[in-house]
Amino acid sequence: MKRYELRRAVEVHLLLIALGIVVMFVPNHRTTVRDYSAMLVAMGLIEAMFLLSLYHRKKAGKSVKAAYDIITLVWVFLLVWEYFTSVSNRAHPVLVPCPENVFDTFRIHWKVMLTNIAYSMELLFTGLFIGLAAAIVLGLFAGWIPRIRDVAYPIANVMAPIPAIVISPYLVAVMPTFRSASAAVIILGVFWPTFLTTINRIGSMEREILDSARMLNPSNWTMIWKVLLPYILPGVVGGLKVSMTTSVMMLNFAELMGATHGLGYYIQNSITYANYTHAVAGILTIGIVVTILSALVTKVQKVAIRWR
Repeated sequence: MKRYELRRAVEVHLLLIALGIVVMFVPNHRTTVRDYSAMLVAMGLIEAMFLLSLYHRKKAGKSVKAAYDIITLVWVFLLVWEYFTSVSNRAHPVLVPCPENVFDTFRIHWKVMLTNIAYSMELLFTGLFIGLAAAIVLGLFAGWIPRIRDVAYPIANVMAPIPAIVISPYLVAVMPTFRSASAAVIILGVFWPTFLTTINRIGSMEREILDSARMLNPSNWTMIWKVLLPYILPGVVGGLKVSMTTSVMMLNFAELMGATHGLGYYIQNSITYANYTHAVAGILTIGIVVTILSALVTKVQKVAIRWR
């Protein structure tokens, strides 16, 4: 394994050195190529993240092959991107911006990026919290009380498969503000699947748990909050990553349709004015934000449901 790691480390860093040489010393055939300093900083950050990932994987006793494969793909992708844009100018000069310009956009527009990220995250967490809270609370009552379940389950079974994206143009038209429409898209996108899943989880509870609880003759209120809620919470936390990903997708789609702030708006506005350099930078920003959110959710899951 050590010989394999040594060989892969040499290969990966040769690619990194080759990319650095191409960026700094190979003449550019595009007159619009900006300073490459921001790209070098980005390469350094990617390398640091790779080394940190290696450290954590080794510490946890996991295989490092995936980390080496991913970083290899990243350096090869950047090399190909650099060659077809800056070096040879074979790619479309407007539709395919060079990597130097894309990474330099982060340096120029970092305040704008942070403002849009803050706006999107505020809206995301508001919609996600309301959607999850409403789905869990209502799902507990619908799952436990037969009369409510008989009415709610067929409705949820119809509504859950319908993507909130489908009705987002209508919500944008009828809601008083775009912000409320975006929040409604996220809430609906999270609520119906979680509501239906909550009802199904309660319906599939082990009979032994229910019989043991009924022996104490609890009220519906006690049964819901003291028995059912602790039972379903690990499943909710376990599915948090899917809920988060769905919410981000709903948010970005809603922001493409008329927002004045947010990452989706930043991308749409850039495309409207044919500024594809900024659009690509915005797409990369969404990828970075989603990756960070996914890592945070993983941390929460490890702490909240350690026994899994």
